[in-house]
Amino acid sequence: MAKLANSSAQAAYLLALVVPSALIAAVYVAQYGFGLAPCDMCWWQRYPHFAAIVLALGALATRGTRLGGALVLLAGLSIGVSGAIGAFHAGVEYGWWQGPTACSSTSLGNDPLASIMNAPLIRCDTPAWTLFGVSLAGFNFLISISSAALILVLLSRRSKGLS
Repeated sequence: MAKLANSSAQAAYLLALVVPSALIAAVYVAQYGFGLAPCDMCWWQRYPHFAAIVLALGALATRGTRLGGALVLLAGLSIGVSGAIGAFHAGVEYGWWQGPTACSSTSLGNDPLASIMNAPLIRCDTPAWTLFGVSLAGFNFLISISSAALILVLLSRRSKGLS
């Protein structure tokens, strides 16, 4: 039974690193490979994933200790935070509620005034891409929330020693 609890913990550690890394890789491919510029709310979703990656790496480095368990828990919670932001962003895109009303742009370049005047407006309420009616924010919500829940379940199995 301890071996199964240990495999649950290993799966939690692995998910805590792989999920945010894969999602960050995917959005950078979308941004730089397909020209889908992120809005402010897209960036808000990335920050908890960056934190989760750092926390998961720390957890892997301290695996088998209380600190490692705490770090993987925090990584899972951070993934969940990104999913919650994704849910809010998707709601803005679907028109369920209002999002930020300020304009946003991602680059100022060498001449900030010229860059501001020529920068495209990246709207948070218009999805840059959808698949089956689900935007990138919606996919982030679905993947992140389910992954965070799975990490928490796997960690609870480890702490209870269940299979």
